[in-house]
Order: sequence, then C-alpha cells, then structure tokens
Amino acid sequence: MAQHTGLPRRYASPLVLGGPSATSAPAVDPAGHDPQLADPQLADPQLAEAVRRLAALLDGRRVAVLTGAGISTDSGIPDYRGPDSPPRNPMTYQQFVGDPVFRQRYWARNHIGWRSMDATRPNAGHRALAALERLGMVTGIITQNVDLLHTKAGSRRVIDLHGTYACVRCLGCEARMSRMALADLLEAVNPGFADAAHATGIEVAPDADAVIDDTHTFRMVDCPHCGGMLKPDIVYFGENVPKDRVAAAFALVDESDALLVAGSSLTVMSGRRFVRHAARSGHPVVIVNRGPTRGDDVATLRLDTGCSPVLGAYAAHRAPAPA
Repeated sequence: MAQHTGLPRRYASPLVLGGPSATSAPAVDPAGHDPQLADPQLADPQLAEAVRRLAALLDGRRVAVLTGAGISTDSGIPDYRGPDSPPRNPMTYQQFVGDPVFRQRYWARNHIGWRSMDATRPNAGHRALAALERLGMVTGIITQNVDLLHTKAGSRRVIDLHGTYACVRCLGCEARMSRMALADLLEAVNPGFADAAHATGIEVAPDADAVIDDTHTFRMVDCPHCGGMLKPDIVYFGENVPKDRVAAAFALVDESDALLVAGSSLTVMSGRRFVRHAARSGHPVVIVNRGPTRGDDVATLRLDTGCSPVLGAYAAHRAPAPA
C-alpha cells in the first residue's frame, strides 16, 4: 500500500464556495459525463479552483470516502448540524428501550416518515461518487447516513456504518424484517393514521422521523416470531456500531491512498475516528462540507461548500471524454 508522507496538513487556506445557495449541480450520467461541467475552466472560477485543488491531491490515488448528512440535503433530507439546520434531539438508545412512551412516539413518527425517505432519490453528489467508483478511483464509501442513497445511485461498495431505514430488528430473537413488512403490521392496527398525518403536511428528519406531535393513540406491534421488542436496524446515539462494520471501514481506509469526507461535521467519534486514522497513516484528508468540522485540524484540504457542485464537477473532470 502506498504511503504518501510529507504532505501539508492544510492545502493553503480553506476555499469557500457560494454559501448556502450553492446546492445544485447538473447530473452526472452513468459514465461520469457532465456536458455542462466537462471543462471546469469554463465553469464558475471558484468551482474550477476547487476542482483544481481536488485534482492536485486525489488524481492518481485510490480514494476512500466518508459521507454524512450534508451530502443528502440536495435530495431533500435535512441534516443535523448544518448552518441552517434547526436544533434536533435524536432519540437515544436508552430512551427507546427504557421508556414505552418514547418508543410509541418514535414508531408513530417513523410510520409516517420512513416512506418519505424511501421515496427520495440520489442527487449529483451521490451520482458523482458512484461514477468515480466505476472509473476505479473511489475504492468504497463509508456512510453515516441511513438513507440508502449511495446504493440507489449505483455505488457498489458501501458500508452503512449506522444501518439503514429499510430494515427492522427484534432485540429478543434477532429476527429481521423489512420496513415495508412492518408498515403493513402497523397500518393494520392503526388504520388511517398515516393518511391523517400526511393530510396536515409533515417534515421528515434525517433518520426518517416525521415531525408530528399527536402520537398518544398510536399502537405498537411486537416481533411476530417471539413477541420481543422491535427496533429499527439503525445505530442510535448511545449504541455501539457493530464491530464488523468498524473493522470493514478501517480496512477500506487502509487499502486506500486518501480519504475524502463529504457532508459531515465529524461531530461524533463514529465517523471522526476514520479521519484521525487516515491522517496518522499519512494519507491526505480532503473535507467538503458547509461550515467547520472537527477534522479541520488534520485536513490537507478543506472546501467550505455543498457537495453536489464540487463532486459533480470533479467527476466530470475525471471522466474520459465521450467518443
């Protein structure tokens, strides 16, 4: 494995692009082509400069990618800690397993919100990373998101560090079922609940939790196999990421030559540890995120911007010219 040492921990100064309004970019097709950004020099000068800096560090290297909620905002999924995000208090594991009122509230809100997340589609940032994987540059993606958008975009090697919204697990017998199958069970004992909530308009949080207040009449269901407690197969705050996923993520970083962070403030250690590990290994660390992150002190390059424009333009830069 190549070791790239002697690199500056910062690549000049952070480059700030566009601010909160720079949230969209032309789509990258399955081959990685983007006719509107095929030549970054013809695009916005700041975007061209960002692509130049990325190319200087990443071209010719095998790149592992770590993503957070910020890469999915252009798909309509809000993030937790972005500059414009409202305060959010995600449910903890202890609350879920220890308090039936919290659990009832969660399942009522999730019964509404999961379908909205299921309907979301990948944006240019997701598609760009899938294109870069097909080009042999991206070795794989470690995502802190539960939205499955990388898989929907066509990325093949995805480590869903915190699980996904689409699976439910029994804490008793460990049986698993799809979220769709559970939806049918919940709808049978709560007829009309989802229709009534959708009629009033809803907001969906990053973990598929719809923002509704009236949940006291909602009925929960137990595991159809053993009667045990059902829980989304998602790692909650206060819960440990399964060891095999952590090991797979470290292995992905180790077999790569650089780490690209896209859309994560790196607030929680579950993602930040891979950044620290990459930096200790001498790998360049590139961070694309709106606002500061807790990995900025070890970043070789930090781009203060949204993911879609920069990743879309960089994928176009890397793609071979159409025949």
